[in-house]
Amino acid sequence: MEIKQENIIAAYETATESGKSLLQALFPDLSLGQTSAETDNRPVTERIKTWEDACRDQDIVSYEFEDWLDDQGFAPDEQAFHKLRVIVAALNEGWKPKFTEDEGRWYPWFVLWTELELQDKLEAWKEEHVMINIADYVGDFCGFACTRSHSSPSGTDMHFGSRLCLRSEELADYCGKQFIDLWADFYLIRKS
Repeated sequence: MEIKQENIIAAYETATESGKSLLQALFPDLSLGQTSAETDNRPVTERIKTWEDACRDQDIVSYEFEDWLDDQGFAPDEQAFHKLRVIVAALNEGWKPKFTEDEGRWYPWFVLWTELELQDKLEAWKEEHVMINIADYVGDFCGFACTRSHSSPSGTDMHFGSRLCLRSEELADYCGKQFIDLWADFYLIRKS
């Protein structure tokens, strides 16, 4: 007999106190009645390593969310954006930007390197910088980062969407490296 997780959770939510105790004893892996903070005190970068981890942290059933994205007919970049919003929310652990002048907000930073630029780089450097192959993406109009000159060659400015900001530089670095494939889908156009 197969018992679905969502049925156990639904039963728990309507159970009496003794019923809840019984369900907690029968299904200890579900952490019924406990918040994420109560069940796991590890740093967020240890708890959120996959899309599924982020969904679990945000009380989202990952396969249902993915089915919803497919049903909506979202393109790969739109699906990646929705997934990254869940991941960023999980990594931020409740922090939301206030957009005040003195508040810092961070984003992962990406660079496209040419083969010529990478020729002299050591393998250890490439591993540290999480190199990915963009052969699956359209190359003419893609890029992880953009800069533009403004008034003189020495000035550049950068613009990012605020919905994917993180509360620290370390989290932005971690998010960019750990979820590089989703960021690539978000910023680049996949070949058909």
